[in-house]
Amino acid sequence: MPAETDLPEALAACAELVLRTPDPWEKARRSRAAAEKWRSDPNMPVGVARPPLRPSRPTRPELLDPRRMPKRRGGSPAGRAALLHAISHIELNAVDLHWDIVARFTETKLPKGFYDDWVRAADEESKHFLLLSYCLARHDMRYGDLPAHAGMWRSAEATKDDLLARLAVVPMVLEARGLDVTPGMIEMFRSVDDAETVSALETIYAEEVGHVAYGSKWFHFLCGRADADPKPVFHDLVRRYFGGSLKPPFNEEKRAEAGLPLDFYWPLVEHDAR
Repeated sequence: MPAETDLPEALAACAELVLRTPDPWEKARRSRAAAEKWRSDPNMPVGVARPPLRPSRPTRPELLDPRRMPKRRGGSPAGRAALLHAISHIELNAVDLHWDIVARFTETKLPKGFYDDWVRAADEESKHFLLLSYCLARHDMRYGDLPAHAGMWRSAEATKDDLLARLAVVPMVLEARGLDVTPGMIEMFRSVDDAETVSALETIYAEEVGHVAYGSKWFHFLCGRADADPKPVFHDLVRRYFGGSLKPPFNEEKRAEAGLPLDFYWPLVEHDAR
């Protein structure tokens, strides 16, 4: 892991450095070091940065349009390895998403707690990526060996000028979806006695609740500061920026734990899916 002394002095510059790091494992290591620097130095300034529109990426994996992605079937060892690769890609993108929210919106006056939360989320996503890298190695695979979804950064680009929209779409929609699907994945790997992967996914599941909660917390904070009703604002932003309806089934218990009540997401479901 890089020494904290090798990092920029301000948080936003550390965030930009992570975003501009192409190697996935170096990105994760720099992310963890930057988070530790922020935690250990109460006088570290937030500063300003010029984050790239898209984070730096390695030459592999090949990024495909979602419609061209091969179907993943978890019933075989190869299918389970492909699923792990896809989850690894999601976690690596989440590292960049959380550092991007730190770097991109510094012109908005925000409490220190805002940065505390998203630095912690970025640190945890880095840990998740590294945990999954170890799981992939047990399947004789490395991140980059399979194609990956090219659409994951589109929501970040769409919301680059709107912090409320970013909070609505990324943690409160995309990460909330992880709460819905992860229990099934845990059971799949438990059924084949893959205890290491089960442990990694259980860690991810527990910590993703917090990331969704950070989104809800700061979305409500900003709506309150603007004297706006959060629910219709959320519905409007998701319809404008997400580009699709939400699909049940929902993990209503964990969504509620993360601060997402039923009347936030059910109105965004297609009528024929109810």
